[in-house]
Amino acid sequence: MDFKLTEEQEMIKKMVRDFAEKEIAPLARENDEKSSYPPEIAKKLGELGIMGITIPTEYGGAGTDHVSYAIAIEELSRVDSSFGTVVSVNNSLVCDPILKYGTDEQKKKLLTPIAKHGIGAFSLTEPGSGSDAGSLKCTAVLEGDEYVINGTKNFVSNGLMADLVLLFAVTDKSKGAKGISAFLIPDGTPGFEKGKKEDKLGIRACDTIEISFEDCRIPKEFLLGEEEQGLRIALGTLDGGRIGIAAQAVGIAQGALDESLRYSQEREQFGQPIFNFQAIQWKLANIATETEAARLLVHRAAFTKEQGKRFSTEAAMAKLFASDVAMKATREAIQVFGGYGYVKEYPVERFYRDAKVTEIYEGTSEVQRIVISRALLKD
Repeated sequence: MDFKLTEEQEMIKKMVRDFAEKEIAPLARENDEKSSYPPEIAKKLGELGIMGITIPTEYGGAGTDHVSYAIAIEELSRVDSSFGTVVSVNNSLVCDPILKYGTDEQKKKLLTPIAKHGIGAFSLTEPGSGSDAGSLKCTAVLEGDEYVINGTKNFVSNGLMADLVLLFAVTDKSKGAKGISAFLIPDGTPGFEKGKKEDKLGIRACDTIEISFEDCRIPKEFLLGEEEQGLRIALGTLDGGRIGIAAQAVGIAQGALDESLRYSQEREQFGQPIFNFQAIQWKLANIATETEAARLLVHRAAFTKEQGKRFSTEAAMAKLFASDVAMKATREAIQVFGGYGYVKEYPVERFYRDAKVTEIYEGTSEVQRIVISRALLKD
């Protein structure tokens, strides 16, 4: 068992860290306040190969492994986790399923530009269906050589800037959850409208919007996989997405630790740096230990996926634990900073806000516990 990163993985870690610190960190507070980010940052991430990091080079990606993907997400989230979301959604929730289920034509026409320099969005959740994905109402009816789509989706991350949306809609109402299919919707398709942008607690620079479809017609060639395979595609895709969110949570925790360690050595009280006080040392020791434990769970899940083995349980464990660690780490970081941790001048209050959603999206912590407990019965 070798815990050491490969030479390539170390190179990717350094490359992404350098980029994040130079290009993203100086704008993090401003992007958070404006609830947006400069589009050229995503373009540069594409040029570095990060937007399609695990996608084969023949389809515009970097062709690296899933542990490298987790490392990249962590390094981005260590500075600004909004970019962890941008990259995770594009890789895990859009590129991966097209690579796995798409036709050769879909891969050439739709996957390649997204993996190279585009932005993809994943649209499953509706106003009336969240964790119960099988209860969605959006419909897709085949008329001749086209599907006609009607319905509304919400909480679509990357939605505003998306060039392509992976959409899930009902093609056979009589079959309930088994009647769901998956579709690829390019931006600009008539009848596809991008709506209200959510004013969120955290991850503010990455947009989250509502989208709607009114008699939106797409060629049947834009069906991903087969009809009524949608729920299977969605759930399998979310398994991979959970690795990305877990890596994001690790990055948030690591960022909180880095900031707390630096501040505790600069801030003096009672004539000495506050790091000298045991109460602060113990907080930092706990954060460091739990963050490293979460990182190992993430890398195990990513490695298991890379081996082509079933990784649902490993991904659920990683996301459950890492999101909890992110919440604890950021809470303790604010405590280390004291009153200064409560103001926007310092990044730990942003880390605290960003951490919360890691317990919610791509499967709540409660859902992860269900996944894990069901796996226990199979062992």
